[in-house]
Amino acid sequence: MNRTSGTIDYILLLVVGVIILFGLVMLLSASAPSGYSQFGDSYYFVKHQIIFGLLPGLAGLITLSRIPYTFWCKHAWNLLILSIVLLVLVFIPGLSAGIGSAHSWISVGGVFSVQPSEIVKLTFLFYLAAWLAQRDKHSVRDVHSGFLPFVGVLSTIMILMILQPDVGTMSIIAAMSLVVYFVAGAPMIYVTGLIMTGVTGLVLLITAAPYRAARFTTFLHPELDPQGIGYHINQALLAIGSGGVLGLGYGHSRQKFQYLPEVSGDSIFAIISEEMGLLVAVLTIGLFIMFFWRTLEIAKRAPDNFGKYVVVGIGAWIVIQAFVNIGSMVALMPITGVPLPFISYGGTSLAISLAAVGVVLNVSKSVKT
Repeated sequence: MNRTSGTIDYILLLVVGVIILFGLVMLLSASAPSGYSQFGDSYYFVKHQIIFGLLPGLAGLITLSRIPYTFWCKHAWNLLILSIVLLVLVFIPGLSAGIGSAHSWISVGGVFSVQPSEIVKLTFLFYLAAWLAQRDKHSVRDVHSGFLPFVGVLSTIMILMILQPDVGTMSIIAAMSLVVYFVAGAPMIYVTGLIMTGVTGLVLLITAAPYRAARFTTFLHPELDPQGIGYHINQALLAIGSGGVLGLGYGHSRQKFQYLPEVSGDSIFAIISEEMGLLVAVLTIGLFIMFFWRTLEIAKRAPDNFGKYVVVGIGAWIVIQAFVNIGSMVALMPITGVPLPFISYGGTSLAISLAAVGVVLNVSKSVKT
């Protein structure tokens, strides 16, 4: 007779805790100069990360680790509606908060901002996992009952994100969804076809927007415009290269002094490499790999398909986002603007990621032993 563990996966919790503590330590160093120059407070970004990211995230982790994960399956349709509503809110005047023509945030009382697309990563995953769990492999493989509905609902989410525009987060959600769809039994030909369609769509998006075309061209040849579009990636590579194997030492980054853009956000991995060196950078990557391994172990022993798909989706979301962020810093991918999970500055991202970990921990209590 199968029995359940009844306890959370403490290895996963330990891995997440180490990443977050390390992230706060590195954020303190990376953001000090920009915090002082912009707000007169070297601790500004760290304090905001703790108040608006870590504390709500811990509350979410504790709460969702105690709510039976099957609760989310019962409310899957409502969560899909919530996902769509959240993505529409960014276009409403008075609520929308963004930069230039981008509408990726909503302002809450003028006090702080929330990025709905981060919340949608989790709410849409709940819906997708529930929808797939209700179907057998034959239905998932069927064009009319599986493929077309999957494409239709995913396309709705993606179109709303393209209109913001938030192509980086859209790509993470699409990749996460494809992983879950494949695990649920979708034929490789479907997944390959969707990937090729997605790549074609990205090419069209790149050619349609001059700034995206410039970013892509710079990704291929960063030396063409070292003081313009290529400045960001060149400074990131300079930071990583100057760190060497052992780094310049904690707090001794040169690039964080107004040279490297987004040092507290998208570019924090470059500062980690510069100050702590190649060895710590590799260990950071290793922590994300270990996180993914633990989610796969939990998913393999999940008591039902819904729990399995949710855990696989969360694991894929975190590790894909981490490697997209790191890949852009080492010039393996174009710069997309997605944060490094648990480490980059961003309250909504940290809070939702921790809440998602809470769901995984709840599933881990029910795994078969």
